[in-house]
Amino acid sequence: MSLFLLKRLATLVGTLIGASVIVFLVLEILPGNAAQMLMGPDADPSAVAALATKLGLDQPAWTRYWQWIGGLLTGNLGDSYTYGSPVLDLILERLQLTIPLAFMAMAFTTLIALLVGVTAAARHNKLGDVGLMGLAQVGVAIPNFWFAILLILLFSVKLQWFSAGGFDGWGEGIGAGIKSLLLPALSLAVVQAAILARITRSAVLEVMREDFVRTARAKGVGQRAVLWRHVLRNALIPVVTVMGMQFSELLAGTIVVENVFYLPGLGRLIFQAISNRDLVVVRNCVMLLAAFVVIVNFVVDVLYAVIDPRIKASDV
Repeated sequence: MSLFLLKRLATLVGTLIGASVIVFLVLEILPGNAAQMLMGPDADPSAVAALATKLGLDQPAWTRYWQWIGGLLTGNLGDSYTYGSPVLDLILERLQLTIPLAFMAMAFTTLIALLVGVTAAARHNKLGDVGLMGLAQVGVAIPNFWFAILLILLFSVKLQWFSAGGFDGWGEGIGAGIKSLLLPALSLAVVQAAILARITRSAVLEVMREDFVRTARAKGVGQRAVLWRHVLRNALIPVVTVMGMQFSELLAGTIVVENVFYLPGLGRLIFQAISNRDLVVVRNCVMLLAAFVVIVNFVVDVLYAVIDPRIKASDV
């Protein structure tokens, strides 16, 4: 097991290094001048040059890259051009909303997808299966921002059960915070749940054809017990794979949904930083999202070994 984890950790570190290089280079080749953007198009060239020197933009690219990496390792991410505040403080403040939102969306996704996928597989080629997969196909086709608008129109404008947007913070209480994030989480979850439900159905149907399932039924094990205790566990490998990718997509998807619901999360911070060409914030936020993706994939690899020990053995 230790060799398995060491290999995965080495892959994680190498991927993070490669991602940092790509993020830095992509932002370096973007046209425009951050100092010029901050001072405006009519600013005096000498003043723009002085600001660029103050921001360190006149230094060689490799020097700025190593300074950035050093800051990442020490927690010194620099100051935002736009906000004038430490980038680390901005990110930590926004993560207090984005992380709970992503976990809520993932919880909704998993719950809906497993229920729909297993139920559809249990009613294979029957009316329930066709109906559920038809709904899942509709869910795949719906953009999450459009579904978010529909939720606002129904639950905020017509029924007035929820606020149409905004977030007062966790200081108002956990219940109030969860209520504010409920509609955004549902709008993020609907598309992902539809995709995961179809994959769950396919995986469950494939396992249901195995000999051990017929043996369990022959021994008198009930249909529900066979599905949820035996079939689902053996069908989890492809499901967990997609769940890992979807959690990363949920973090990135908050950029759109947080703007629809006017939530002060990491997604909205990235959108505002891009609009203001605040490259310090953009670079660190994109690197953070890339790190989330890599770490989630590492966790998925470890879960593979927990779910199916044969994977760990073959890797070693």
